[in-house]
Formats: sequence, structure tokens, C-alpha cells
Amino acid sequence: MAKMWAGRTAGQTDRIADDFNSSIAVDSKMYKQDITGSMAHAAMLGAQNIILQSEADTLIDGLQGILEDIESGKLAIDMSCEDIHMFVEQELTARLGDIGKKLHTARSRNDQVALDLRMYLREEAGEMVELIEQLLQVLTEQAETHKAVILPGYTHLQRAQPITFGHHLMAYAMMLLRDVDRLKDAIARMNISPIGCCALAGTTYDTDRVFEANKLGFDGIALNSLDGVSDRDFCVELMSGIAILMMHLSRFSEELILWSSWEFHFVELSDAYTTGSSIMPQKKNPDMAELVRGKTGRVYGDLMALLTTLKGLPLAYNKDMQEDKESVFDAVETAKMCLKVFIPMIDTMKVCADNMKKAAQTGFINATDLADYLVKKGLPFRSAYKISGQIVAQCIASGQVLETLPLETYRQYSELFDEDLYHEIDLTTCVEKRISAGGTSVNSVEKQIAFVKGKLEK
Repeated sequence: MAKMWAGRTAGQTDRIADDFNSSIAVDSKMYKQDITGSMAHAAMLGAQNIILQSEADTLIDGLQGILEDIESGKLAIDMSCEDIHMFVEQELTARLGDIGKKLHTARSRNDQVALDLRMYLREEAGEMVELIEQLLQVLTEQAETHKAVILPGYTHLQRAQPITFGHHLMAYAMMLLRDVDRLKDAIARMNISPIGCCALAGTTYDTDRVFEANKLGFDGIALNSLDGVSDRDFCVELMSGIAILMMHLSRFSEELILWSSWEFHFVELSDAYTTGSSIMPQKKNPDMAELVRGKTGRVYGDLMALLTTLKGLPLAYNKDMQEDKESVFDAVETAKMCLKVFIPMIDTMKVCADNMKKAAQTGFINATDLADYLVKKGLPFRSAYKISGQIVAQCIASGQVLETLPLETYRQYSELFDEDLYHEIDLTTCVEKRISAGGTSVNSVEKQIAFVKGKLEK
């Protein structure tokens, strides 16, 4: 098949070179954006009298027909074409003859692919934001239900202080809110039109780039044609945001994996989001959470691959940049699939509140509150800290917990201890005393939930 770029060369390449050079297997995902962008380009050419208005109308009708035929299944994309741009133009020319050949006036595949990619990723990133917001909705509902359930808070994976499960879940909600902001920021910077930059230097035709940008929903145009065709910052920025999102999902997955183990047994994941063992019938494996954790490394690799591809490229367009789509598409699709699994997995998660409470009771996580009790009675904190540590050591040695240790034993360490001690070190009291903004008290968690819901409503 003769190439549409034949002229300077014979347009004949080796079959293996054809396969190596081809990108249609990847960029065919952008057929809708390519056709929509071409319709706007044809409209601009007609409006600027670069081609006859009747020709522009014919081009637009022809492109609309191709789009409808692809989406109905009547027309299959020819995978022997070099890329999606060539397929659409080839099909249009086959249908319209010489008028079809006028579509490519005042543009290049360099600005065309940059346009398609921005439009495609703008839509995909928007869908990802919607998925994160669905996950946030599920998280806030779980947090609302379990805002008073007590479990150990950890540092260094050691039981530290009592918190509520609602508080723990809202920590992830705050991370996801930042992910939404990052993706929206990326979309805003992505939403600049490169069409009309042509190959690298602009065009001699009297085009109206703002007309095309407005028609396609862009906020403005690339102000330097070299930058317009060679910029892939928007891909890197989007992938960076996705990598951070995946890091948050991976951290959450790690905790779900720990919590669903028999050693913790804080939560039980639905059978729909776990698997069994081929040899051990008692097993219920948190495979979906493990896969999310594993796929995070894959998304990191996509980001590093594109950064490495771009790092040594001179201006303007280079064929190396064809490698951008495989990486960014994979990152987007992987993150979206992880979110689609994560949302119902959290929604159907069963919380084992009694096990959480038992773990909190046996971890001496109210030892800080014991020290604070003495501080409020006038003892310096460091002295109170030492006494509390000694009492914990005695409890461990005698198989007791702070709540069951007799008052007379406490008084062997300090006469400041009195009957009100047991109320002060009760886990519920310990949680409710955390009155500082952002703390773990039920009232604070309710404010956090209200904040997130307010964001979602906007």
C-alpha cells in the first residue's frame, strides 16, 4: 500500500519496518478524538475561506459518517494503516475523492496527535476524578457508620494510641481529596490546544486557532508552535498524579491485607473481592487488594518510562514521542480498573468492631493518657512518663491491663492517683478527649466527614 506521505521517498518500507513504525494498535483508541478534531479543523478551514464552505460541510458530513460507522461496528479500523490519523484520512478520501485530500490543509500529524492526545486524556482524567469521588462517597459512609469504633492507632506498626476507625478511614479520604485536586490541576494545564502549530513552525494559511480551540472545549491555544507539538508535560503531570493516587491505594491495600489476616481480623472482605487457594481450603486471600498494591509498581514504571523517553529529545517532534501513548494509556487504564474494584470492595467490607476494641484494650495504648492524668495533677511530664512506663511494665509482668490494675497498686507509684483515674484511662474517654482540630474524637470525625461531603457536593 502506498503511503500518504510518499513523495520525497517512494513511500515503500520493509514489512518489518512497517510493523515497527506503526502505532495504530495503540492510538486507535483515539479515533473519536481524531475525527472530532478533524471536524473542527474542517469547520475552521471553511470559516476562513481556506477551502470552500461547501467543501468544509462535505468533509464534516463525511467524518460524521465515518464516526457513526465505527461506533456501530459497520466500519472496522484497518490495522494495516500506520496510525489512526492515516486511517481516517484514507477512509475519508475513499468516500469523498479529492475533497477528502483537502482536510489536511494547514495541519500536520505532529499537532494532530498532540490534539488527539490532550482531548483523550482530558476525558479519561475526568472519568478518573468521578471514580475517586465515588470512592470518597463510600469512605465517608463507612466512616460515618464506624465513627465511634475504637481500634489501636499505630506508629512503626506498634500499637500507639486509641483512635476511631472512622478517623482512620478519613485519613485516606483526605489523601484522595488531594488526588482529585492534582488531577483537576493536570486537566486545567492539559486543556490548551496545539492544533495549528503544524509540524513545528506554524503555517502560511490565515488560520483561526482560537476558533478551533473554542469549538473543541479548550481554554486557550499553545502560544509557541515548537512547544505545542513537542510538549508532553501534560502526560507526565497526569501520570505523576496517577502515581500518587496509586501510592495511596497501595497503602490502603496494605492495611486491608493486614487487617483481614487472622492475626488482626479487624475487617472481613467480601467473597466477591477475595479468592481461595488451590490446595488450602481454609484460605480467603485478599487478591484484589494485593493486585492494587502490585499494579502500583507498574504505574510507577509507566511514569519513569516516559520521563526517560523525553529527557534527551531536541525540539521539536521526534518519533520517540510515539512511545508516550502506550505508557500514559496503561497508567490511566490501570488506575481506573483499580478504582473500579476498590469502590465496591470498601463498600462491602465488614468491620469487626469487637476485635478492634480487644486489640486496643490489650496494647496499653492509653499509657499516654495515664501520664497526662498525672500532669494535670501537677507532676512534670517527664516524671509522669517514667511512672507510667513503670506501671505498664508491672502490668505486663502480672498479666493485667491498666484498667484492671487496683488503685492501691497505682498509689505505690504516686499518691496523686485517685478513683477518677479509671474514667480518664477508659478508651472511650481517651478518644473523646482528643478535642484538637483534626483529632480522633467522634465530633472531630463528624466535622471531617462534613468537610469531605461539602467538597463532593461542589
